[in-house]
Amino acid sequence: MASFYSKRDLYYQLFENQNCLELTSYPYFSDHSYETFTLVLDAAAQLAEKSMYPIFREMDRQEPQWTPGEVKVHPDLKAIIRQFGQDGWINAIFSYEEGGQQLPWTIHMGAGFIFQAANYSASVFPFLTTGAANLIRTFGSKELRDSYTPKMYSGEWQGTMALTEPDAGSSLSDLSTKASPTPKEGVYSIQGQKIYISAGDHNACENIIHLMLARIEGAPPGTKGISLFVVPKIRLDGTANDVLTQGIYHKMGYKGAPIVHLMMGSEGACEGYLVGEPHQGLKYMFQMMNEARLGIGMNATAISTAAYQASLGYAKQRPQGRRLTEKDISKAQVPIIEHADVKRMLLFQKSMCEGSLALLIYCGLIADKVSQETRLELKKEGELLLDVLIPIAKTYPSEMGIQSTSMAIQVLGGAGYTTDFPTEQYFRESRIHPIHEGTTGIHGLDLLGRKLFLEDGLGWKMLHKEMEKSLQEALVFEELKTITTSFQHYFQSFFQATVRLLEKRDLGPLVLLADATLFLEAAGILCHAWMWLKQASTSQKALLQDAKDPDFHLGKIETARYTMEYELIKLKGLMERFTASSYPTLSMKNEWF
Repeated sequence: MASFYSKRDLYYQLFENQNCLELTSYPYFSDHSYETFTLVLDAAAQLAEKSMYPIFREMDRQEPQWTPGEVKVHPDLKAIIRQFGQDGWINAIFSYEEGGQQLPWTIHMGAGFIFQAANYSASVFPFLTTGAANLIRTFGSKELRDSYTPKMYSGEWQGTMALTEPDAGSSLSDLSTKASPTPKEGVYSIQGQKIYISAGDHNACENIIHLMLARIEGAPPGTKGISLFVVPKIRLDGTANDVLTQGIYHKMGYKGAPIVHLMMGSEGACEGYLVGEPHQGLKYMFQMMNEARLGIGMNATAISTAAYQASLGYAKQRPQGRRLTEKDISKAQVPIIEHADVKRMLLFQKSMCEGSLALLIYCGLIADKVSQETRLELKKEGELLLDVLIPIAKTYPSEMGIQSTSMAIQVLGGAGYTTDFPTEQYFRESRIHPIHEGTTGIHGLDLLGRKLFLEDGLGWKMLHKEMEKSLQEALVFEELKTITTSFQHYFQSFFQATVRLLEKRDLGPLVLLADATLFLEAAGILCHAWMWLKQASTSQKALLQDAKDPDFHLGKIETARYTMEYELIKLKGLMERFTASSYPTLSMKNEWF
């Protein structure tokens, strides 16, 4: 049985708290059922337990090695990536016509959660390929689809997302990699550099297919002039494509997956093949980036979950001290889980892990429904709600994942700081997620500066509507009165505070956005509490129907109570900040530091 995640909680989130089976009412998913979904999840668990988890720590200790011409990764990765291809994981969400399984993305995310909890580094290889292949199949020509996607689906070829450059990280408008037309239609000569490219080169696949952003000569400045290209390491005729790895980055965590620095066209012989229309590259890439942002939130949640399970298991077995009321030292020591402060640390982790999982599965459900919705009004509402939730669902699990994995170390005490236990590795691996796919600061600007105002704030209004709906469902349970009362107060106060904050638009964007990251944090706290309100309702209903595992549901309700009384109250200070008139972050001068 897996020790790195809770199968019971994952199934609860998918089939009890969120009803993923409602997706089978759509024709595209109609061949699926509870049985097929659970078969998929069981298959994921088997692959994770048998192949991925056993080398979790090895991949950290034996990180990739680069010599000019080759990046060597863990020797077991080739077989694991091929297994992902053979079992259909890479193209599972795609249509039958493409060899896929028409699997809902929500279930695919659930399987990904298992893989990521087992071995984060190993999990990124196949799912990077999924994202890259999806761009080709969605926006590329038939020739590109036929030439590249079959071997990407099989796991023979690796896919990547190549955006970042030495002088253009989050500021993609400054991107300088250039694409020059050649006599061959749709073929461009690529010249430039890309850095921090995950799985950008390695010996576990036969070819690396980069989905790369570049600027066609003469293109408009800024983001409007960016185009998307397929840039393979090896061309279809078997010749090298002048894509050279200049080195790999040695990282704090997430060491099993190589992150490389690429040089394209140093010998003037790098070909790139245009995807879709010129100057539409950033628009296309945002499809993969939005998928990846929810994926990053799930990665953070999975790692936090593995750390929580490790610290929970330790706390149940480690004897230390006696209850505060026990004065007889001849009595046996008690497991540390008996101590209130250890329970506090475990409750914090349980709250963060299971609340984050609930939020990400909720987002997956919206995405699946939007993809199949034919009623334009409902489709638009779903799209805009998801637009608002993506920066929250990416960022809150990522930021809180650092705190949660740190708490796991604290539960173990000095043992948690050693390499004898996995918690120190989980802590190191968690740190990348507030950086990956847009930093926390970028997502704060995105939420407060853009997402709240799309279509006259329709997405924000939809979020309020969905929270109000969950509140009304919870209010019928008298047993949840303290939970619902607390949520109702902060829910109403937060949306009122947001109105006051938005009035600062008249003072200009610098003032409005000075505390954008704090607003994102506050929105994350509220959405997290909302997910626990939903879980409390689900579990209270189950208890009233004589659930077979009452302890599980009672634990959910008590964790919801903890969330309202220990985490939701943190909104108070943030909301006070929103009404402040002093802005040290604007008035502070560089020379004063």
